[in-house]
Amino acid sequence: MAFLKNRTSVLIIGGLVILALIGLVGSFTSNPAGFIQKIAIMALIGFAIFFLVRKFSNSGPQKKEQRAFLKAARQSKKRLQHKSGDSNTKSSLGPISTLKKNKSKRKSPAHLTVIEGKKGKKKNRASL
Repeated sequence: MAFLKNRTSVLIIGGLVILALIGLVGSFTSNPAGFIQKIAIMALIGFAIFFLVRKFSNSGPQKKEQRAFLKAARQSKKRLQHKSGDSNTKSSLGPISTLKKNKSKRKSPAHLTVIEGKKGKKKNRASL
């Protein structure tokens, strides 16, 4: 709000606002129907430009997130359909062959280690 400290800029902006209001009142009193028609046309053009820009701008973060979500949903649905399709074909082969295939496809358990630290000892930050 640095412009509020400068007195001349406040006067110039205030003068422009007053002149704009005088012009609006003058055009409304001289031709009210024409004034309302011009305002309506300007509003329609503004809305049209707004919607066109909004439709054709692909850089919005919501659109990118929405696109990523839809892609993930499609992949998930495809994976589920693929798994359900596999289970139908496996059941037709017989129970022995399904047990053999399931055993060979099992994943090995994740080997996680716990790193022990010195949680009780606090750093002396004054010495650093």
